Amino acid sequence: MTLFTAMENKGKNMIKNIVFDVGKVLVDFDWRGYMDTLGYSPEVYEKVANATVLSQLWNEFDRSRMSDEELLKGFVDQAPDCEAEIVYFWNNMGNCIKQYDYACSWIRSFQELGYGVYLLSNYSRRMYSQTIEELSFVEDVDGAIFSYEVEAVKPEREIYESLFQKYGLEPTECVFLDDNRANIIAANELGMATILFHTKSQAEEELKSLGVGLAE
Repeated sequence: MTLFTAMENKGKNMIKNIVFDVGKVLVDFDWRGYMDTLGYSPEVYEKVANATVLSQLWNEFDRSRMSDEELLKGFVDQAPDCEAEIVYFWNNMGNCIKQYDYACSWIRSFQELGYGVYLLSNYSRRMYSQTIEELSFVEDVDGAIFSYEVEAVKPEREIYESLFQKYGLEPTECVFLDDNRANIIAANELGMATILFHTKSQAEEELKSLGVGLAE
């Protein structure tokens, strides 16, 4: 689904920058698949998931305002009988992240056509440190804002404005790709063209509708 700015009729000639979410767009965040490898019973699986990835505290994990000690205690407090399993997941959660094989070449394709390429992602400091090898494209983009850097998470207005201000971007000159509907609605309200990401091929078709081409 493509959402256009209020100037959608002119938008096809305005896009200068491609802004990517990271999780489920450039990397897979397959926490379910990773937990499946741990051999948990269905009951333990559900408790660990609900205490961590599916909990409201996960947003605070991405925000990274709380210390690691506070966050881990908060997760464990939600399922104290699964403390060992939660601690293990905490120490090894980086195994949930795998870079998609198209990520680096896709970014270069846009840059070869003269587009600026940026990242805007809910990503915790701890997860970043555990998965840096899967984020090799970070060195290639023109700029990036991760939630842990600004202590704000999508769809909060502050994280988008941090991107605009740090890199001098005009929202109406940007298209944002994210797999979360709330995040793209927030971006659209700030003036960005947006695409709800499902697959690379689907996103490319919708980018074409905005006049964004791809290098061969």
